[in-house]
Amino acid sequence: MTSPASVAATWGAAASFIVCIVLVMTPHLHGKLSMDHTHGIQKFHIGQTPRIGGIAIFVGFMVAWGKAPSDVRAMLQPILLASLPAFLFGLGEDLLKRISVLSRLLATMASGVLAWWLTDYSLSRLDIWGVDWALKFTLVSVLFTAFAVGGVANSVNIIDGFNGLASLMSGLAFMGYALVAWQVGDTTLAQVALVLGCCVWGFFWVNWPLGKIFLGDGGSYLLGFAVAWVGVLLVERNPTVSAFTALVICAHPVTEVLYSIYRRKVKKSHLGMPDRLHFHSLVKRRYVSRWFRVFPRMLRNSITGALVGMMTLTAVVLANLTYHSTAWSVTAYVALALGYVAIYARMVQHRWCSPIRFLLVKVR
Repeated sequence: MTSPASVAATWGAAASFIVCIVLVMTPHLHGKLSMDHTHGIQKFHIGQTPRIGGIAIFVGFMVAWGKAPSDVRAMLQPILLASLPAFLFGLGEDLLKRISVLSRLLATMASGVLAWWLTDYSLSRLDIWGVDWALKFTLVSVLFTAFAVGGVANSVNIIDGFNGLASLMSGLAFMGYALVAWQVGDTTLAQVALVLGCCVWGFFWVNWPLGKIFLGDGGSYLLGFAVAWVGVLLVERNPTVSAFTALVICAHPVTEVLYSIYRRKVKKSHLGMPDRLHFHSLVKRRYVSRWFRVFPRMLRNSITGALVGMMTLTAVVLANLTYHSTAWSVTAYVALALGYVAIYARMVQHRWCSPIRFLLVKVR
């Protein structure tokens, strides 16, 4: 027999998919505001494309919430309400192109604070001596949670560079959370993560491989916030789950942000200045453009998105194997981060070298 949560997930995925199709077919109604133009240092697509896919995902979330059983609905409702600042400020940038980066960052952090206010959950432990003592103070806990949520939301926005990349990463992250939650007996959270993930897949199949619609800032901030907050819930609701489990699952976007800050500091370039040195950009230029040069440019973009997005699958497997141990979770994250740097070094130096040596040479 089909479970009520599965029915809700199916409805959410269908709603997300249908709204995407409607948006793709009606550019005459919204195109003057919603189209993503092809000029810009980080633009890889060919034609003008609507960048308001976040609307479809949010509608999918709402439909799934309406169809969900009462316990799942009760957990989904504050997630939807708290996501509004992040989603609306991102959507504002998609439509108006004049919302500053700082304003959007503060909006994602405000979503974290609002989520705490609605649920009374905030990070109370990192499984680090001393830090956990500081997190016992509500103000410290809430501010740190807001910072962490804002950081993850913005990191998902940063990796949103090719068809399917951010949505594939987010969808896999939700599936990873669901598996961990199921293993520790938190079936309600597992169902919530399943529902959210299915809504993302509804968008994914319109975005990938043909790139008919983009997430936009609204969609990437919405997914980034939801991924971050489900991670908070997983850790806070389940004391046997290491606080680093969420970090392992989000290893790709988090490491991308940390390394981007590091390399820009080393090069003394502006932290907010766009460039083509992100991991996914290099994968496209160094490998996909060479290996698949006979393919149309649009398909090369989609292949890049799928290859880089699938990196989260490794993180999901490791998180599900190590969630019970902080030491093993930290080891898993360090391994993933060093693997990221090793591949990055290979792409820029055209040879394999120690990731630690690469970082130290960069410093000198």
